[in-house]
Amino acid sequence: MRTQRQVVDYSLQKRAVLREFLAGRVGTYDVCDASPYLKNAARFHGEPTDRRCPICRSENLTLVHYIYGDELKQSAGQARTLAELPVLAMTLREFQVFVVEVCLGCDWNHLVEQYLLGRDGLTGEVDGTSEQDAAGAGGAGRRRREAQR
Repeated sequence: MRTQRQVVDYSLQKRAVLREFLAGRVGTYDVCDASPYLKNAARFHGEPTDRRCPICRSENLTLVHYIYGDELKQSAGQARTLAELPVLAMTLREFQVFVVEVCLGCDWNHLVEQYLLGRDGLTGEVDGTSEQDAAGAGGAGRRRREAQR
């Protein structure tokens, strides 16, 4: 997605958790603790992957995308499919996406990444106008846009 920005990747943290698990310092119940809500979100809104679960190695992982943001109001915290995210990115100014991988077999779950989406990330645009228009109009253009809202 072209408005994706401020990406945080949690793969190092995941590797550390798996290393602790394989060394026996962390038990299965500590890493395989997906809530029923997360498992339902994975079933109904998740994106299947080709990657195997690192714990049970029998099931493929599913990615769940949770969205959070001030403009979302009551929709904040909901799981959305990957296909819905570009539509939301073009209608909302900014919101955060958290991607969680889930194994429906053994309940393994881990935060994979988080990033920002929204219209504010489009290059060359500020509130629907180009940067050149905004600079040429000075403060008057901004006041006019705020009055229209």
